[in-house]
Amino acid sequence: MSKSSGPGEAGPAVACCTPLAVQALTLEQAGAVAPMFKALSDPVRLRLMSLIASTTEACVCDLTDAFDLSGPTISYHLRLLREAGLVDCERRGTWVYYWVKPEAFRQLGTLLEIAAPASA
Repeated sequence: MSKSSGPGEAGPAVACCTPLAVQALTLEQAGAVAPMFKALSDPVRLRLMSLIASTTEACVCDLTDAFDLSGPTISYHLRLLREAGLVDCERRGTWVYYWVKPEAFRQLGTLLEIAAPASA
């Protein structure tokens, strides 16, 4: 768990990409963003991500209460989100608090950006 960055602070950047509609990904770029998409491909993790992203930070106690899953299962999914670079966390006493890593979402957003057609 990180003690170096707090909620809203960007961590180290992953190799950034131009939009798919502009240029094909290099092998290195695809390897950098694939774990993020893989982590988000699970419905539980996608919902966890939305719960964390909808606030400044989220306590694991609140996240666990939002699911009909065991605490260890939620912790497993949170670990995968953390390993993919989408969230960071910090232990405070008994509880662990999670927040999104904005740079990761900026990179995914840039990658998926589609330019609007030019108006005539």
